[in-house]
Amino acid sequence: MHDAPPAAEPLSGEKEPLSAGLKQRHLTMLGLGGVIGAGLFVGSGGGIAVAGPGIIVSYLIAGALAMLVMRMLGEMSSAMPASGAFSVHAERALGRWAGFTVGWLYWFLLVVVLAVEATGAAQIASGWLPSVPQWAWVLLFMVVFTTANLSAVKNFGEFEFWFATLKVGAIVLFLGLGLLAIFGVLPDTDAVGMGNLTGKGGFLPNGWSGVISGVLAVVFAFGGLEVVTIAAAESDDPARAVGRAVRSAVWRILFFYVGSMLVIVTLLPWSSIVPGKSPYVAVLDHIGVPGAGQIMNIVVFVALLSALNANLYGSSRMVFSLAERGEAPRSLLKVSGGGVPRRAVLASVAFGFASVILNLEWPDSVFRYLLNAVGAVLLFVWGLIAASQLRLRRRIEREMPEKLALRMWAFPYLTWVALAGMGGVLVLMLTDDGARPQLLWSGAATAAVLAVAGLRELRLRRR
Repeated sequence: MHDAPPAAEPLSGEKEPLSAGLKQRHLTMLGLGGVIGAGLFVGSGGGIAVAGPGIIVSYLIAGALAMLVMRMLGEMSSAMPASGAFSVHAERALGRWAGFTVGWLYWFLLVVVLAVEATGAAQIASGWLPSVPQWAWVLLFMVVFTTANLSAVKNFGEFEFWFATLKVGAIVLFLGLGLLAIFGVLPDTDAVGMGNLTGKGGFLPNGWSGVISGVLAVVFAFGGLEVVTIAAAESDDPARAVGRAVRSAVWRILFFYVGSMLVIVTLLPWSSIVPGKSPYVAVLDHIGVPGAGQIMNIVVFVALLSALNANLYGSSRMVFSLAERGEAPRSLLKVSGGGVPRRAVLASVAFGFASVILNLEWPDSVFRYLLNAVGAVLLFVWGLIAASQLRLRRRIEREMPEKLALRMWAFPYLTWVALAGMGGVLVLMLTDDGARPQLLWSGAATAAVLAVAGLRELRLRRR
């Protein structure tokens, strides 16, 4: 029986049996690159289409919410590093049911998304080599990244370090070219001024309702930041490493996102952006970069594989942590001589391999339903993170104040602001015709996990 610790029980947990093979540079780049993916490079077009130049405000709102969540995670993870991160924190703060619920919801989210990412990367690769069927590419990606995650954790760290470096480099290069084009420094370009920001209906062409719709379109692009707090448990100095990674990541990510949007809507009329097509390609074409479409295809391809790699890692460590606490089969606790939970990796990648068959039979419809099922799960996970931080902060201050190397800003007020923001996004999803199915499907998935957690609680109490 794995009861949540009572108030008198110390918060400091036992040392993890996993390898400490991740270095500070791995965690820093994982924090920076974890959220730079297809959601930014392609999905941002949908947000621009509904918010116009106001998408800058949408990203500021969504980014601020993500930054608050990351700060809470950083505070708890630097004080109590664990492979299950926020699942362990939720169990310590709120009880077994919370750790079980947030852990399995996050695992479910990651294994579905990694299969979708493998499919997205396969679609791009099939465009380059049409003779190779899409399902074969998915199989290849799953084999390569499963192998990487079954070996020493430093291999995962190296893969992710170079993937993230390429993505960050692409963003920095894009921002540099964009600024030169805005000021008319590039050949065949003239300074654009403020016309695209204030024309075509003004800065908020669809009013504040457009900004809010933009928030709904972009907030989930910030998912992925959480993995860095999971990875911190496998570094030499988890408390220091996660603190540094969080501090360096949050501001730079907001700069990359908001800076990119500012460049896009300054250079191009917002009404020219087509949802589903990369606004980055549109900008590169506009300033005369040859082969812009293929360049961005390569960047998106790398971004998808990077996210697949990170999600496989995060899901395997989450289910391993659940097994440690008796919330998943104990057989998943088998660790290799190098400190890798290989059975947990295989359990997490199983659905990815099943997606090979799905790509053969139902390449579109199945994934649409699966994405709906996890569409709002991230918000439920963030909500439990905030609730856990509210409860744990006081206990950490009382029992081990020296561990509070990284503190949540303006506690508890900004934690409550973040919770209110998440609640507001959920209400908006309920009133939005496009987002409502995601909320309802995700709500059903969450209710199912909560029901299982409740039944387990009843069974354990009867023993």
